[in-house]
Amino acid sequence: MDCGLSGQDLVCFAGEDWWYHHPHSKNHILKRLAKQNKVLFVNSISMGLPAFASSDYLLKIKRKARSYLRWLRYATDGLYVMTPLSFPFYGSRWARKFNGYQLALQVQIAMKLCGMTDPILWVAIPTAADAVEVLKSRLLLYHVSDKYDVNEDSILSRRVIRELDERLRSAAAVVMYSGRKLFEEADPSKRFFLEQAVDFDHFATHGEETAPEMARIPGPVLGYFGAMDYVMDPALVAEVARRRPQWHWVFIGLRSNFFQVVAPNVHFLGSKPYLELPKYVTRFDVCVLPWRQDHAFTSYGSAIKVREYLATGKPVVISPLYEYQQTPGVRFYRNVDEFIAVVEDALEHDTTADRELRQSVVRSCTWDARAREVGKLIHSLLEGGATRNSLNGTELSRCASA
Repeated sequence: MDCGLSGQDLVCFAGEDWWYHHPHSKNHILKRLAKQNKVLFVNSISMGLPAFASSDYLLKIKRKARSYLRWLRYATDGLYVMTPLSFPFYGSRWARKFNGYQLALQVQIAMKLCGMTDPILWVAIPTAADAVEVLKSRLLLYHVSDKYDVNEDSILSRRVIRELDERLRSAAAVVMYSGRKLFEEADPSKRFFLEQAVDFDHFATHGEETAPEMARIPGPVLGYFGAMDYVMDPALVAEVARRRPQWHWVFIGLRSNFFQVVAPNVHFLGSKPYLELPKYVTRFDVCVLPWRQDHAFTSYGSAIKVREYLATGKPVVISPLYEYQQTPGVRFYRNVDEFIAVVEDALEHDTTADRELRQSVVRSCTWDARAREVGKLIHSLLEGGATRNSLNGTELSRCASA
C-alpha cells in the first residue's frame, strides 16, 4: 500500500512495549509506514515505578527486565524495536533531566546503528518530554491515547504528569487523539482525530477451526480478549457467574493480579498470539467488555477491541463507553441486572441483519486507511501545511458512529 509518505526516518516513544501486547494503534500504523520509511519503535519508558504495595509490582519489574535484555532488535520490514535503559524517577526534576539526556543518547546510538538521521518524533507517553527536548528532530507529533493523569499504574503525581503532558502539547506540531472524548475536550488549534481502527479481514473471516481449549468449554460463551488490570469489573463478573452458572466466561490475554475471579464457569486462558485469536473468537457467543464504570480512565477509553468485536459480527455487550455511545448494533449495560438482560437479548434475538450492521460500521475503518491518514498528515506538516482534520476538527471520521 502507498501510505502517502516515503523516505523518512520516524522514532516513536510508545506507551506500550512491542513484545507483550496484542497490536495497538502505534504497532498497526508504524508497521505499515515502515514499508516506505525507516521506523525505530522505542518501548515504553513507563510512567514511573508502580506502587510498591501494588499486587503487580514484581510482575511488572520482571517483565521489563526481560525486555531490557533485547535492547535493539529488527522486528519487521524497515522497523526496529529498542528497549532503552531508563530510570523511572520522574518525580524529581533533576532525575528527569538526567534521564532525558541518557535516553536521548541511547536513541541516538540506536538511530546510528539503524542508519537513521534527522528523525520525525512520534511521542505517545508524557515521560518522554525531557528526552524529546534533547533530541533534534524535523517534526514532533504528540499522540494522546489515554487520560494520562488518572492512570493507576504508577506512583507519579498527577501534577507532574500534567506538566509533562502540557510541555509536549505545546512543543508538538500536532496533537493526535485516539479517543473521541479526549479530542472533543482538547484545544482545537492543533488537534487531529486519529480514530482507532481494525484489522477487519483478520476478525471478520474467523472460520470453523476452533482452538482445542475452547472446544472443551460449553456454551454459551461470553468472550473477552486483551489486557486485564484495574479497568476490569471483577464484582460484576463474579455476580453474573453466580446468577447464570450456565454461561461460561472466557478471558484471553495478560492478566493483572488486580483481576481475580474464582468460579467454575470463569476461564482464564492466558495470552494468545494475535494471529490465533480467530480460533478462539469463533466460539464466542457474545463479545463483552466488563470494564469499571466508576473510573475516569475508562470513561475516556477508546478500546480497539470493541472494533475488533464488531468486525466479527457477533453480539457486543459493553460498559457505556463514551466512544461508542452512538455506535449501531452495540448493547450497553449499567449494572448487573442490565448486563444479564442485554446478554439474554443477544443470545435470543440477535439476527443476521444485526451481524451485518455491526460489520458494516467498521468495514472501511482499517489500519491501512489510518496509516494513509497519518502519512498524509506528516507529509502536509513537512510541507508547511495542515489538514482539515488536524486544525479545525470539523472533518471527523465516522467509523464508530451512526
